[in-house]
Amino acid sequence: MSQFLKPENALKRAEELINVGQKQDALQTLHDLITSKRYRAWQKTLERIMFKYVELCVDMRKGRYAKDGLIQYRIICQQVNVGSLEEVIKHYMHLSTEKAEKARSQAQELEDALDVDDLEADKKPEDLMLSYVSGEKGKERSDRELVTPWFKFLWETYRTVLEILRNNSKLEALYAMTAHRAFQFCKQYKRTTEFRRLCEIIRNHLANLNKYRDQRDRPDLSAPESLQLYLDTRFEQLKIATELELWQEAFRSVEDIHGLMCLVKKTPKSSLMVVYYAKLTEIFWISSSHLYHAYAWFRLFLLQRSFNKNLSQKDLQLIASSVVLAALSVPPHDHTQGASHFELEHEKERNFRMANLIGFNLETKPESREVLSRSSLLAELASKGVMSCVTQEVKDIYHLVEHEFLPSDLALKVQPLLTKISKLGGKLSTASSVPEVQLSQYVPALEKLSTLRLLQQVANVYQTMKIETLSGMIPFFDFSVVEKISVDAVKQKFVSMKVDHMKNVVVFSKVSLESDGLRDHLASFAEQLNKARQMIYPPERKPSKLGALLPSLTEVVAKEHKRLLARKSIIEKRKEEQERQLLELEREEESKKLRLQKITEEAEQRRLAAEYEQRKNQRILREIEERQKEETQALLQEAEKRIKKKGKKPIIEGDKMSKQTLMELALTEQLRERQEMEKKLQKLAKTMDYLERAKREEAAPLIEAAYQQRLVEERVLHEHLQQQEVELSQQRHEGDLREKDRLVRMIGNKEIYQERVVSHREAEFNRLRREREERISRILLTRRQEREKLRKLKFYLKLEEERQEKLHAEEEARKQEEAERRKKEEAERLAKLAEIAEKQRQRELELEEKERKRREELLGRTTEAALKPSEPLSRPPEPLSAAPAAAAAAAAPAAGKYVPKFRRERTEGAGAAAAPPPETDRWTKPDGERWRSGDDRRPSAFGSGSRASSTWSRNR
Repeated sequence: MSQFLKPENALKRAEELINVGQKQDALQTLHDLITSKRYRAWQKTLERIMFKYVELCVDMRKGRYAKDGLIQYRIICQQVNVGSLEEVIKHYMHLSTEKAEKARSQAQELEDALDVDDLEADKKPEDLMLSYVSGEKGKERSDRELVTPWFKFLWETYRTVLEILRNNSKLEALYAMTAHRAFQFCKQYKRTTEFRRLCEIIRNHLANLNKYRDQRDRPDLSAPESLQLYLDTRFEQLKIATELELWQEAFRSVEDIHGLMCLVKKTPKSSLMVVYYAKLTEIFWISSSHLYHAYAWFRLFLLQRSFNKNLSQKDLQLIASSVVLAALSVPPHDHTQGASHFELEHEKERNFRMANLIGFNLETKPESREVLSRSSLLAELASKGVMSCVTQEVKDIYHLVEHEFLPSDLALKVQPLLTKISKLGGKLSTASSVPEVQLSQYVPALEKLSTLRLLQQVANVYQTMKIETLSGMIPFFDFSVVEKISVDAVKQKFVSMKVDHMKNVVVFSKVSLESDGLRDHLASFAEQLNKARQMIYPPERKPSKLGALLPSLTEVVAKEHKRLLARKSIIEKRKEEQERQLLELEREEESKKLRLQKITEEAEQRRLAAEYEQRKNQRILREIEERQKEETQALLQEAEKRIKKKGKKPIIEGDKMSKQTLMELALTEQLRERQEMEKKLQKLAKTMDYLERAKREEAAPLIEAAYQQRLVEERVLHEHLQQQEVELSQQRHEGDLREKDRLVRMIGNKEIYQERVVSHREAEFNRLRREREERISRILLTRRQEREKLRKLKFYLKLEEERQEKLHAEEEARKQEEAERRKKEEAERLAKLAEIAEKQRQRELELEEKERKRREELLGRTTEAALKPSEPLSRPPEPLSAAPAAAAAAAAPAAGKYVPKFRRERTEGAGAAAAPPPETDRWTKPDGERWRSGDDRRPSAFGSGSRASSTWSRNR
């Protein structure tokens, strides 16, 4: 993709490409520029580029390119200049429409040119071949080749513009104008399929508009201008749908208008509502919904009478007559008679929906389906004063059909009135919003109504009647039609009758006491008899039984209430079961229908595909045959021409010869001609060879003489030119010498000036050099100082870091030495303690040995076995007998225990010669045990033994 510094360059490049016929490259260049993110700021040049871009898109029918470009341009100018986008879109639609109209006019001219005045004139072979191959007429072919592509492009243009403008609140008017032009396009060219798609597109746009309410540039439907534009678009859609007779689409347009009114909760102008109800009357009449048609006419009449003050009395009378006749055209019997619960609910929902469309607000109650009825409508017409505005004929027929009882001549009296009514109507004045009213459309419905009323009245009077008599009473229809009408009435339980063709009679029957007339007569007769009986035999006064009934009344009421509730629940369950069964049946029927429809569609598609392939193959074969015939004819004509040129008699009969034969004949003829041509060429070559050799032999001496003469002439010319060059050089040398003599006298001045200039420039150069050297020296000095400062700073930082590291290392070494010293002291202390403990243990062993010997001496006996001197005392001495042990315990204390002073003195006195008293040690407890390392009460190592012993005694 080429990049341009300015958009103008891209426009110039595109124009250059267009001038040389490269429109596709020009379009691609502009497309790259528009879609580039570099040019997102709006400027006037972009508008001119867009004009050229859409012109190229229309000229080349590139709808996708146009859509992309318009979307990008909308992003560029949405917030800056949205009017530019409007102008570009208008230009785009104008070009598309102009091209489509031009193509249509060309097709029309081509069709006119193809019209042949002489019907006996033969057609051209080209036309015959084209008609055989294409199988279509000239107009259809021209439309397909010229008109259809441009119409497709115009339709794509409308869709593109609507898609671009659908969420743009600033271009609502342009959106509405585009929709109107698209509607007119569909109307002008009877494009029903495109009209349906267009309605669906606009409907989807509105649905998305209501669904996504957080869009930035979303149109506000609550604004009066926006609402009016959307309503105008929907009303135009409704008008075009009715003109194209697309009644289903027209009804959907009515629903769209009603939904739009409900959405914004505002009623449009009365002029628009008149159009709304007028179109509703047409739709309901086409769909044979006479009741809703009459209600629509009634609403239309109320609007016209209330808001149209310029309406003449005649026009109002025609509209009122239409209202009354439409109400009378509604069938008098109830279509829901005998219908199922599901059908009643469906009818109820349909009535509620149609009432909302017409403008009658119904409550969602079970009785609401009876609001929209024929009787209620006629009552409304009487209460609103519509009957006072109608013509006399309409009044007469209303009274005859609704209030008179004329079983014999009702139809005969109605017939002349219907004849008069059929002549009423026509176009209304310009003040009326309804263009035309025709009362003749209600005549068939009124004839059917008169027939039903006559049958109803005859059924109340007669039991049997001959068919001929009944046919004579009804002049509107044959008896077969009357029989069809009566069948529908009997089905709806409006009348009860039978037709007996064997006896040629009609039997009117009544269902015993269930007949309405008989039931009323019998009820009134029973009431009168009851009154007479009470007058003749007055009832006797009896004591009231209310007191006896009161106690049991609550139980009866409760039982009855429970029974009714149970019955109601049973009825509801039965209804639900019936509805469920009906729904299942409908679902099964629907699924069967869908499967059958799918199978049918698939079979139809296969059949159509097979037929299409067959037609395609036949067309290809036909084209091949035609092409072969054409080639055969061309070969035949060429062969005849060659034969005629040679003067031979044509002996070829083209109709009886095939293409293969003609080709073989042509090949043979061509081979023979080629051989003859080769012989002629050889003969001609030999002749030319002789002629050329003779020419060269004659021309050789002439060429040599001319060459010699040319050498002499060129030698003379060379000498002359050389002499001229010598003379010219001498003249130039003499002129140079004169110029030198003239300039020699100025050499001194030149040298003086040269020295002055050189000295001045040298001084300037020296000055600039000194300044430069000084500037360089200053810069060097500054940089040297900065480097010195930086070096000192780095050196100081390095010293500081080394000092910190040294301090840290010393601290670590000191801590390590301290830890080692502590470990060493702790080890020495532990070793000393171990040595002291070993000495104490040896001393204790010695003391224990001495004590043992002393005890043995004191007790007067020796041990049974002496311990070895080297064996330590691991256990106490063996126990003595009871008596000596007691004596020993009384005489001396046991070893290792505390001995009182008086006993110690006594013991010492008794055995002074045996052994000296034991010597106390400062590391030994008084009771003979060793101090342990964990004992805090051991004596100090530096205290005396006697003081430690006394302290120990006091503590104990």
